[in-house]
Amino acid sequence: MNLERQIERLNPPQREAVTVPGQTALVVAGAGSGKTRVLTHRIAWLIDVERAAPAEILAVTFTNKAAAEMRERIGELVAVSPRALWVGTFHGIAHRLLRAHWREAGLPETFQILDSDDQQRLIKRLMRELGDDSLKPAAVASFINARKDEGQRARHVDTQGFADRALLAELYRRYEAACERGGMVDFGELLLRSNELWVQQPALRDHYRRRFRHILVDEFQDTNTLQYAWLRNLAGPDSSLFAVGDDDQSIYGWRGAKVENMREFERHFPAVKVIRLEQNYRSTGTILAAANALIANNRERLGKNLWSDAGQGEPIRLYAAYNEQDEARFVVEQIEAWAAAGNPRSEVAILYRSNAQSRAFEEQLMARRIKYRVYGGQRFFDRAEIRDALAYLRLIANPADDTAFERVVNQPPRGIGDKTLDTLRSEARASGLPLWQVMTRLLEGGGLAARAASALGGFARLIGELRAACQGQPLMDQATVAVHGSGLKDHYAKDPDGRGEGRVENLDELVNAASLFVNEDEDLDALTAFLSHAALEAGDAQGDAGADCVQLMTLHSAKGLEFPLVFLAGVEEGLFPHQRSTEDQIGRA
Repeated sequence: MNLERQIERLNPPQREAVTVPGQTALVVAGAGSGKTRVLTHRIAWLIDVERAAPAEILAVTFTNKAAAEMRERIGELVAVSPRALWVGTFHGIAHRLLRAHWREAGLPETFQILDSDDQQRLIKRLMRELGDDSLKPAAVASFINARKDEGQRARHVDTQGFADRALLAELYRRYEAACERGGMVDFGELLLRSNELWVQQPALRDHYRRRFRHILVDEFQDTNTLQYAWLRNLAGPDSSLFAVGDDDQSIYGWRGAKVENMREFERHFPAVKVIRLEQNYRSTGTILAAANALIANNRERLGKNLWSDAGQGEPIRLYAAYNEQDEARFVVEQIEAWAAAGNPRSEVAILYRSNAQSRAFEEQLMARRIKYRVYGGQRFFDRAEIRDALAYLRLIANPADDTAFERVVNQPPRGIGDKTLDTLRSEARASGLPLWQVMTRLLEGGGLAARAASALGGFARLIGELRAACQGQPLMDQATVAVHGSGLKDHYAKDPDGRGEGRVENLDELVNAASLFVNEDEDLDALTAFLSHAALEAGDAQGDAGADCVQLMTLHSAKGLEFPLVFLAGVEEGLFPHQRSTEDQIGRA
């Protein structure tokens, strides 16, 4: 494909952004203005025109899907192997760096990644050990994650003047110690520890500064404090930092995103070139006029005015419903009329602020036998049977993984009760050893009741046999061993709730996923690489996204998508925008 011809097809601001000389640039890209096109063409231009080596380019996105799409589009523009490019999420790239420099980062070579469920299980155990259940594990996890997003260790937490702050800080300290002992890292730790590498290992940081001469960042308005610090530490004086974002699309403040990073960018990089993409290719003039009128009220905007040459289009219609049932009835009637006119149902989206709002629409759609799809369902790697199988694989790879141990020690049930587990936990706490090592010691020393010793002994033998069976085997065979040898498949086949067949199919699909997995890291064994992949790239469980069905989703899920017919539900005081958002804005005023 002729890149020069492709660049000629861009509009003038897009072309300016793509071909801006090797300097720091901030591209303020309005919704639907072609920012992905600009990013991919920029990378292609750097390779094809500026003669940058693919290995000198680092591109950071916020989702694995966006990273995969970016790699694919770049491959269509220039002849380059996707493996030659460093394109990925903040967490994915940080993970890759820590795998390469595990020793400098103070990690075991086969460290495991905790996902949110693992994290809460560990926190629940720590709270039980502390004898305090006044807080919810999810709230503690949220506190720890927020501190990490701000670059804070447990020792940095201010415990003054806040209710429960001292308890939260102590749980954070114990959580850090447990993760260190078990060779485990959570998502926040991936980025925090890699940023600490930049600070504590200046020679290593300078190596990557020289390597990554061109750094590109997508969705810059959604970066948090730690992500921005990570970028600033990596971008050396000779680096070209190309940030693309939209301060009017910052919707993740509730999880630590700092739109202020866009405004701070010009202060931290005084020589920055600011380019605005204002032509919208997604919406009509009527919709853009309404959007411009609304976002004009945003405080401290960088400033832009979206426009389109697509004409004014259909007027925006307003329906004042009596209640949520009346609202759902009206929307579904409009969808029926749309479908009766020969239009696909898959082109219709119902958007709402909160997942709880979907119920009334689902009831109406079901009553009228209209197929629909709700975004945000349970993901493949989050399903219980998959998590069980992965926990067996994790324990095979790393016996010190306490979270995996606790998940499978009695799954399938083998008669190991809470009293026995409490004994193991107590000994582990006193000795500072992993649960597996404590179990082995107690079995050897005779410190367990006969029934508990028999059950734990059987479990220890099982893991030993599974580990031996996996030794030197291909990844697919290791997954098969975990699924069959553990007894999980037989256990779930007998599931009394009627979901056994589906769960067995999911376990078979896990084996299939292992057979298709391509390990792109030659320095990492296949099992460790696959476990990291499972933690970082959880699959979507929504079913066939291409089916002709109405799409239901939150506004956050809809970001970046487009549909010919859209219903905004619940546009009412305290719900859209949410009461908490309004209070937060008042608090900042």
